[in-house]
Amino acid sequence: MVFFFFTLFLVYFTTKKGEMSRMVNYCLAIDIGASSGRHILGHLDHGRLQIEEVHRFENGMKNIDGQLCWDLDRLFHEILVGMKKCKTIGKIPTSVGIDTWGVDFVLLDQKDHRIGNAVAYRDDRTIDMDQLVYSFLSEEQLYHRTGIQKQSFNTIYQLMAVKKQHPEYLVSAENIVMIPDYFHFLLSGIKRCEYTNATTTQLVSPMTKDWDRELIRLLGYPEKIFPRIEVPGTYLGYLTKEIQDEIGYDCKVILPATHDTGSAILAVPTKDNNPLYISSGTWSLMGTERSIADCSLISKQLNFSNEGGFDYRFRYLKNIMGLWMIQSVKKEIGNGLSFSDICNLASEESIPSIINCNDNRFLSPDNMTSEVKKACNETNQPIPEGIGQVAAVIYNSLAFCYQNTVRELEEMSIHTFDSLHIVGGGSNAEYLNDLTARFTGKTVYAGPTEATAIGNIIAQMISLQVLPDLSSARECVMKSFDVKKYESNPKTV
Repeated sequence: MVFFFFTLFLVYFTTKKGEMSRMVNYCLAIDIGASSGRHILGHLDHGRLQIEEVHRFENGMKNIDGQLCWDLDRLFHEILVGMKKCKTIGKIPTSVGIDTWGVDFVLLDQKDHRIGNAVAYRDDRTIDMDQLVYSFLSEEQLYHRTGIQKQSFNTIYQLMAVKKQHPEYLVSAENIVMIPDYFHFLLSGIKRCEYTNATTTQLVSPMTKDWDRELIRLLGYPEKIFPRIEVPGTYLGYLTKEIQDEIGYDCKVILPATHDTGSAILAVPTKDNNPLYISSGTWSLMGTERSIADCSLISKQLNFSNEGGFDYRFRYLKNIMGLWMIQSVKKEIGNGLSFSDICNLASEESIPSIINCNDNRFLSPDNMTSEVKKACNETNQPIPEGIGQVAAVIYNSLAFCYQNTVRELEEMSIHTFDSLHIVGGGSNAEYLNDLTARFTGKTVYAGPTEATAIGNIIAQMISLQVLPDLSSARECVMKSFDVKKYESNPKTV
């Protein structure tokens, strides 16, 4: 009898706990980067945004059939594992949204089965594909139509590689969806392409904010495979019955800005409508926000991109190689050192060598350390020795690139920026932040580090009317998270 009443109490307590979790609007951000992914729950508590990491997992490219690919089955397994953990801790989300990197995609056939491998952007299949694209229209014409910075791995060139190497894939394809859109489809059964990620394909018009179907036809890509584009905050639907049965609950599926940089920029803690920012991580995305795209020839020559943002804003930015270089060097010669240790060692060095971080040679070299040394040798600069000097060359080169990019942004915007916001995982690289402040002459505000997940949560909260708009959301971020300030101390470079 005692056991019977105890069981009843346990069932009652568990039910009430679930009901109480439903009283709080938990939004689940699933943020997947090139090296790792995380599930982060967010909710408002007395006007402050509270976040909690629920699950973390590794990611990386694998060599499959001689190509660098993503293991999407394993990633989706991890997505479900993290969602199950929400129930385990009694915090069932009201909604869920997924963000990842850009440009990569999945082709689906009539039965929604994947066609071919999920090839990663660092694979070399796009070598010379730009020239095939330019046989249909010039590079200048393409930029004028799309406003997107040329990167050899953009979807437009990846699709040309598919057309040339596996034309049967395009014949069989019924849909193309970007990586986060594919995961949203697996959760909800709805196939859409979210706007911020769709713009990274270099196939979207900045004027219509929709697929440039004339361009698609010109290149010989099947027009029918491109699904409807939706904006961040779009409610897709609820979880499918199969997913509900597997994880033990139902929730809404809401599109965030599915391009991780698009989400990160939402979390810039500022009242400025046109902030200067760096989304710092594997890549450094440096830019500002604009209401109108700049597709001019000078903008192209400076290699700026007009990527889609929240509420049809444009992320006017430059894609800089970023901390991918440090991550690679850490694996090669780090000997177990943390990123903080490497920063400290670099800060003690005074090697003056500067390299071009945006050179394609650093995109996917066999050995990053050797490539950095070669670049210094080829330009008759001191060759770094050891992890401290190699890291110092990379950090100083990044800061130098930031300095030049700030100057270009101010010229293109006809606007002088007083401060620079660094958000994302790289915002905790203190030595780089200090260098950035000194090189650019701007006051640097670093943080929050989980900007991408926070921006993902913000988009969901605006959709749910938990937050009224982007301005209010950014003010909420300002008072919810610690931001470190680095005073500028300009020096001659």
